[in-house]
Amino acid sequence: MAIISKKKVAYKINPLLRKYLQEYDREIPSFDYQDLLRYDNSIPVMDRNGKDTLWETVFYPQSEMGPIHNHLKKIYSNLKADGDVSVIEHLYIDRIDLCPFGNSKPFRIRIVNEKNDNFDYFYVKNADASRIYGLELEHILSPNRINYMVDKNTLIEEHIAGVPGDLFVTKYMRSENLNKVRIAKEFVKFNERCFIRLLGDMHSSNFVIDITPDFEETHYRIRAIDFDQQSYEGRKNVYMPQYYKQNIPYVELAMELMTPESVFQYQLEERSLIMGRVKIAGRKLTLLLEAMCRDTISKKEYVISLRKELAKHFKNNAFLKCETMGELVHTNLRMLSDHKKILNH
Repeated sequence: MAIISKKKVAYKINPLLRKYLQEYDREIPSFDYQDLLRYDNSIPVMDRNGKDTLWETVFYPQSEMGPIHNHLKKIYSNLKADGDVSVIEHLYIDRIDLCPFGNSKPFRIRIVNEKNDNFDYFYVKNADASRIYGLELEHILSPNRINYMVDKNTLIEEHIAGVPGDLFVTKYMRSENLNKVRIAKEFVKFNERCFIRLLGDMHSSNFVIDITPDFEETHYRIRAIDFDQQSYEGRKNVYMPQYYKQNIPYVELAMELMTPESVFQYQLEERSLIMGRVKIAGRKLTLLLEAMCRDTISKKEYVISLRKELAKHFKNNAFLKCETMGELVHTNLRMLSDHKKILNH
């Protein structure tokens, strides 16, 4: 089973990554995370069953609340409407929650349309370079688009909607209407996406299932929602969702419904799709990987450990020459053109 370190180190944004964020309009003056720390009271957030969610709703002095809420609404307009403030005319900040136990100590903002009570969320976090690489690699290499922005050492992320992976197991997995083959197929492809770009900690609480009804069938897509463990840990299995005990129901489903040949086929499909996205991304991905290869986003001993495991797994000593996590990701991506040979290992 995969095991994650108890506490991950946060890494600052280096000049090359900062330049990349500026060039591709990810760095937008918006808000300072520290401003949200000026709360003077809090209460725990409980779920419908009265269980502590590990989030707490925070409250601000009356003199602070108005300016903070106005700034948060402007952030939402930048995130969703390219700064058009007309979209926030009928919005109000309903709640600000803090998760003090998360690596980035995120604030979750609930924003509501007063005309129809429709609501949305977004997050304000301490910026961490490895998380930003994770967000950007997800945006470029996966079938999903990611909306986020950075302001100095503050990270703003949109909410990724979907059914949490652990809730999907208890609520949907035994449903007669569930297309189990499609879920099994998507888990295989999700496992491959994570391993190729070295995204770790993808247990069922850190991904959601996006359910899309079609005229004849229902489509499922597994989406990562937590990118703290992008290229950090030193063990190969951390980057493969199949090795997390929380994901056993998905693994058992795949084992029940798929042959090794069909698993190989879906792995091949996913690698081909990623290879296509690499070609389309062109200069953008090149600049991102250049920054990542020259950055320190993990401990040296983790890099050494992981490069040995990847070299053994792929039977390729090119990994042994890598000095950073970025170089390991880059080497993994360069091998996509030889994906048939790789998967046969």
